[in-house]
Amino acid sequence: MKTFSFHLYGADRLFYEGECLSVIVPAVDGQYGVLADHANLITAIVPGELTFTLPNVSQPQTVAVAGGIMKVEDNDVLVLVESVLRPEEIDADRARKEEAAAREALLQKRGRVEYRSAQAQLARAVTKLKVRRRGSSK
Repeated sequence: MKTFSFHLYGADRLFYEGECLSVIVPAVDGQYGVLADHANLITAIVPGELTFTLPNVSQPQTVAVAGGIMKVEDNDVLVLVESVLRPEEIDADRARKEEAAAREALLQKRGRVEYRSAQAQLARAVTKLKVRRRGSSK
């Protein structure tokens, strides 16, 4: 299978850089899958699960990401996100507390900005828990 160059950066670190077979990112209107020779595009990434498949690795890698952007250009994929975490890097207890706090904030009658912020916090916490569960079942 043909590969492409893949760069995955969190705000605080380079997470991965090298050849890749496929990548699936969470976007505003669903998920985008990218293979080699994909058309050029730029899209927003929302909190969710990002999955990528590396050459010579049997299982796809799944990580939790926060918001960001993806640029695909000339067989090169650049993903810049606020945060990226492997399943083993996620503290499940902390994520459950973040989820509970976000759900409580959604119940409060506040302005639109606070509501959207709580929605984003909830999405990040739920994603962390899903990725952590999936990583611990392997």
